[in-house]
Amino acid sequence: MNIVLFDGICNLCNASVRFITRHDKNNTIQFASLQSETAKQLLLKMNIDSQKIDSIIFISNEKMFIKSDAAIEIAKLLHGFPRLLKYFQFIPRPIRDFVYDLIAKNRYRLFGKSCSLQPSNQNK
Repeated sequence: MNIVLFDGICNLCNASVRFITRHDKNNTIQFASLQSETAKQLLLKMNIDSQKIDSIIFISNEKMFIKSDAAIEIAKLLHGFPRLLKYFQFIPRPIRDFVYDLIAKNRYRLFGKSCSLQPSNQNK
């Protein structure tokens, strides 16, 4: 199972889901908003407090990745130029996560919020 947990009210996050969907030619990735019951149950199963999570989470084969690690692991499954994003793994994680956190901290101000949540299982 490959599932992306994302902030369902974030316009940037919703755009990222659409981007991933377009480049996931094998339809191997599923999606759930962090606000959904699906995400809450998955996080509970993994003993993670959903109230303390404010970043993208990627779960693949029972392993969890967050922040820039999640983006890199997702990129490995994509086709076309997005697959090249996997090479960011050679940048040290503290630097990658600093940039990730900077964007995440300002995402609502820069990209706005959506007025409705995405479906909890946004399959293609």
